[in-house]
Amino acid sequence: MSILKIDEPGRSVLLMGNEAIARGAIEAGVDFCAAYPGTPSSEILESLARVAQDLGLYAEWSTNEMVSLEAAAAASLSGLRAIVAMKQNGLNVCSDFLMTVNLTGTRGGFVLVACDDPTATSSTNEQDSRNFARFADMPLLEPATFQEAKDMTKWAFELSERLRLPCMIRSVSRLSHGRGNVKLGEIPKMRRMARFEGAYVSAMFVPMLHSALHQKLEEAQKEFEESEFNWYVGPEKATLIIITSGSGWFYSREAVKTLGLEDEVGILKLGTTWPLPERFIVHHLKHTPQVLIVEEIDPFLEQNIKVLLAEEAKSLGAIDVYGAKSGHLPSVGSINQDKVAGALASIKGLEYRPRDEEYARRAMELALSYLPPRMLTFCAGCPHRASLWAIKAALKLDGRNGFVTGDIGCYSLGVGPGGYWQLKTLHCMGAGLGLATGFGQLKQFAFDQPVIAVAGDSTFFHACIPALINARFNNSNVLLVVLDNGGTAMTGFQPHPGSGTDALGRPAPVVEIEEVCQAIGVEVWVRDPFDLDESIEDLYEMLQRDGVKVMVFRRRCSLIEAREKERQKVFVRPEKCIGDDCGCARFCSRVFNCPGIIWDAEAGKAKIDEVVCTGCGVCVALCPQGAIVVEGG
Repeated sequence: MSILKIDEPGRSVLLMGNEAIARGAIEAGVDFCAAYPGTPSSEILESLARVAQDLGLYAEWSTNEMVSLEAAAAASLSGLRAIVAMKQNGLNVCSDFLMTVNLTGTRGGFVLVACDDPTATSSTNEQDSRNFARFADMPLLEPATFQEAKDMTKWAFELSERLRLPCMIRSVSRLSHGRGNVKLGEIPKMRRMARFEGAYVSAMFVPMLHSALHQKLEEAQKEFEESEFNWYVGPEKATLIIITSGSGWFYSREAVKTLGLEDEVGILKLGTTWPLPERFIVHHLKHTPQVLIVEEIDPFLEQNIKVLLAEEAKSLGAIDVYGAKSGHLPSVGSINQDKVAGALASIKGLEYRPRDEEYARRAMELALSYLPPRMLTFCAGCPHRASLWAIKAALKLDGRNGFVTGDIGCYSLGVGPGGYWQLKTLHCMGAGLGLATGFGQLKQFAFDQPVIAVAGDSTFFHACIPALINARFNNSNVLLVVLDNGGTAMTGFQPHPGSGTDALGRPAPVVEIEEVCQAIGVEVWVRDPFDLDESIEDLYEMLQRDGVKVMVFRRRCSLIEAREKERQKVFVRPEKCIGDDCGCARFCSRVFNCPGIIWDAEAGKAKIDEVVCTGCGVCVALCPQGAIVVEGG
């Protein structure tokens, strides 16, 4: 049984941050759940989908974040409680609707969860979502602990219903993917009935609605002044107060303890960060001359605190503010205890070294001696490796200095050696095709380079269809290669409209990519990328013709296939491997870059890592000496 279904109030369980957010929604009596997968947010909808049928919820993976927000808003406008989850990039996708639904308001509790990715571990940017809350005049909550992630989500639904306004919760990677103890509350038994009433129109009444939105924000601020999610720990008259939110709470507490400053440094932890609980903050800053702002990523709190201090200058006097603007903390990347302790020590004139420099050097050398060097590359057996090899070969045969435009997904590795350095652009989802349509209109300016755009199957449904229609409508000269591996692989194999299953694992109608292309009037071919010679020939032929063309490279992700069928055994025939004399300079390990192939330096030949190898067999077709074979070959 899923831990999220346990109805034992008071029981303490271990939950991932995203699971805690999902549990908070369940305890709030959520009815409608929608999302588009994106790390680090994906587990929220996954967790809710696993219990949806048992708890009577509706859960869907939407085609993109805009649709998910609109669908969840429909549930809210019908009086139901709804949650929508996405990563920070998703807010950009849905911002158009977000900036009008805030004006019209909502009915049932409506919670938007945005999970940020500091350091951009799995993103094209490290955007700070809090700016959207300020931009859209929406209440913003930031959980600092796993317990808060649950409790704050539950409270956000109640706040949303009181204000009739969407409420935003901002998480970050280390909270979303960390784990901690959470005390459970009760799962409500009531069932709501959906009924749409009234009118929700912004276009004709913007000034009036904008004024009402500001009034709602003022009501939120009054509630925030008394919120249990804001607290202070430390001496009554502190020589310095750390103001922090979210992940900064744990780091700040550890830093103060590490430096032994508990008797002189206080911590003001804010869970409600927009609008600021101004009276609460001013009350605690009356007796301190210094403030350090600890946050990820932008100086969001810092800017707002400085405005507040300027407005309260007469009552508070001069207070020195330290943070990202002063250079004491970074405004990019993740923070940690060492960075906070370093900033605090610098302000206090203390010496702080997280570890002895010589020890750190020796530890790094020792660790590297046990770790074999391995570049960032595709999984063994990944069809994208074969697809990009075919693209590289076709462009080489064409000889007109063609190039590839791409976007975010597993295939983003095409920017490096794992993908033969093929991707020359990498922006947001669908941007590769959008750029390619523009390049494809430059013939009158003496542009003669062929352009290939690549996109994944999930990305095709998410963001490529409008660009493909635009290319067809304007007769752009472009070739789109859709890398169809059967799922949203980068974020955990979530289904999409072409997968054949829905968020609950039930059979769903399949939307065929080639049928969509044909309906638009675009020439489309389908090929297995492991049929390398044919793939290269087809791509080359398509490059010789003007107009809009689509190649669908269809082969299931090797990780999915490995779970479903017995893998083949691949091995190297040593007598055929010519080692350092290979005409492709050790093609197998240096060029093809499959992690299932290892270069045995002592023997001067290739060998197979049987643990990593998935038995896909594409290396067999690529080996110039015929030294790699599959069993029975």
